[in-house]
Amino acid sequence: MRLNRPTFAARSGRSARRKSSPVFAAAAVAAALTLTATACGPSEDNAGNKPTASATGQSTDGKITIPDDLKDRLKEHGIDVDKWRNGEWKNWDKDKWLREAQDYVNPIIEDLWDPDRMRDAEQPNKPVEEEDISGDKGVTDPTPRPVDAQGVSAPYHDNAPEAGKVFFDGPKGSMVCSATVVKDPANPGKSNMVWTAGHCVHAGKEGGWYRNIAFVPSYNDKAKPSTKGDAKEEIAPYGVWWGDWAQTSEQWISQGAATGGQGAPWDFAVLHVTPEKGGNGKSLEETVGSALPVDFNAPAVPKIGGMTATGFPAAPPFDGERMFQCQDKPGRLSLRANEPTMYRIGCTMTGGSSGGGWVAAGKDGKPALVSNTSIGPVTAGWLAGPRLGDEAKSIYDAVSKKYAGR
Repeated sequence: MRLNRPTFAARSGRSARRKSSPVFAAAAVAAALTLTATACGPSEDNAGNKPTASATGQSTDGKITIPDDLKDRLKEHGIDVDKWRNGEWKNWDKDKWLREAQDYVNPIIEDLWDPDRMRDAEQPNKPVEEEDISGDKGVTDPTPRPVDAQGVSAPYHDNAPEAGKVFFDGPKGSMVCSATVVKDPANPGKSNMVWTAGHCVHAGKEGGWYRNIAFVPSYNDKAKPSTKGDAKEEIAPYGVWWGDWAQTSEQWISQGAATGGQGAPWDFAVLHVTPEKGGNGKSLEETVGSALPVDFNAPAVPKIGGMTATGFPAAPPFDGERMFQCQDKPGRLSLRANEPTMYRIGCTMTGGSSGGGWVAAGKDGKPALVSNTSIGPVTAGWLAGPRLGDEAKSIYDAVSKKYAGR
């Protein structure tokens, strides 16, 4: 399996990383697994040349400004904000690739994510060979039968208003993931929080935070076969929202890798976003009209009826332009004996679907987010996602509290 290279964002405290599922016996999947986000190789020669604007923060007149704390954090690393906007962000030298949670910075570069860059951020790197995952201790269920991904009916906003695409930049080019608008306990009805995979915001043990992380709800809302030639307003009818803060698990940051499944049981992240152009005063939840609650105590596999995974698969035979879903009853996947067991479903979605939400009926019978796509085989057929427990909740609560009353 392989993890398609995604964008990664900030992380929370030590306990904030992965799921807090109990320790189960596991199978050694070694290098068979890979993240399902997708890395693409568009040229960086013209990336960042158009942008004229700026960073997170908003003045009373609605113009985007650069907060002093962001300037200070960048200066601590010898980074000039103006140079960053004008292309310095493409410097991926070790000393420039910010790693620690408190170092997360993501200055808005207005119009960086134009239709062409969004469309080009879709091709995965060469695949990793899938390996056998037999030899488990009895906690990995049989490989599920493939479930063909079904296209979501257009307009997407009418059928899955919380879903969208995450765009970001890494050393090898522009990349994409999927994500979900979730509720913010500190700001009821006015959430600016987005749930995705950890590997979509942070590179794990070999790197740091990805850059230019942005969320586009209901991307290509009309489900057009091709967006070539479309205006930005058509591709992103509900705007482009930049991540002004992100948190992921300590486990992902210290263990996460693009192959082998390392860190996968803790592969989740929460983004707090702000509109690229100042918006109209409405939150993301108000703008899209919906946000999902997160269930951090979802039933164990034998007791859960079924899940629906949503995403924008970008690796062949898909192209990242349209939204798909898979519905299946989950089984268990245990990667290592000392790590939490993951959910696994049959699904033919490929790279680019990483970070997309898995939805099931909550305790009140209403839809709730219970996991997100993390890993799957390059050949497709199934996907696995973490069970969300105490560590995931600590990240979620930390981001909510950080922006309480704001």
